[in-house]
Amino acid sequence: MIRKIEHVEDKVAQYTDIIMGYATEYGLKILGAVTIFFIGKWIVHKLITLMRKGMVRSHVDETLISFAGNAIYVALMIAVLVAAASNLGINTTSFVAVFGAVGLAIGLALKDTLANVGAAVLIIFFRPFKVGDFIEVSGVMGTVKIINLFSTTLTTADNRSIIIPNGALIAGNIINYTGNETRRIDMTFDIDYKDDLKLAKTIVSDILDAHPKVLQTPESLVAVGALTQNSVQLIARPWVKVEDYWDVMFEITELTKLAFDQHHITVPLPQVVTHVKHED
Repeated sequence: MIRKIEHVEDKVAQYTDIIMGYATEYGLKILGAVTIFFIGKWIVHKLITLMRKGMVRSHVDETLISFAGNAIYVALMIAVLVAAASNLGINTTSFVAVFGAVGLAIGLALKDTLANVGAAVLIIFFRPFKVGDFIEVSGVMGTVKIINLFSTTLTTADNRSIIIPNGALIAGNIINYTGNETRRIDMTFDIDYKDDLKLAKTIVSDILDAHPKVLQTPESLVAVGALTQNSVQLIARPWVKVEDYWDVMFEITELTKLAFDQHHITVPLPQVVTHVKHED
């Protein structure tokens, strides 16, 4: 009986030593891995915060700040996880290989989505437009409201939201109406052949010169554009600030019509002349 008790005690002591050995060896590794993870995460958070503040002070576009911050955060956290796994004794070489294979499979499955992400990178870094610009793309016009990794949202003049995949967006021509500070208004006014051409030109020129939002430089142009079947076409080319484009166009159109009426300059309507031949 005594020998059995001693044998059990020996076994318990043996297993206890084994458990303590594993606990000492792997417990320290687990503690080290947890420490690496949380300290690494804290450092990554601080680095991303400092980067964001620096980009804000440098007046970097908010879309670029968000995209760069998220991308760098993911990359750094992957590095932290690999370091923590390495401390546990996990073969990180095979881990990276598996991760790469999984990434390749996901990439093939989501190639269209990734194409939109790639297009977002091009939009953010080359900046053909930014949030707040008025653009025409893919057959629609609107103000850019949101640029994310997959799509761009435009708001039209009648307050509709149009969501365009980034891949389709950069595949065609992009017209940015507010990319520059100034813009030219192209206007055409028709007058009758019987009206005083020089007077009409003077009226339009005086209106452009007197308008407070028409820029003096570059100089406005008023000239005869064409001689059509029914009218003489006067073209007016004033330059304005981008934000004043529509207001100036509407105001000049109205002022010109009122001035033409006051000076009896008519806007001819299309006419059809019919000749009737009488046979005796």
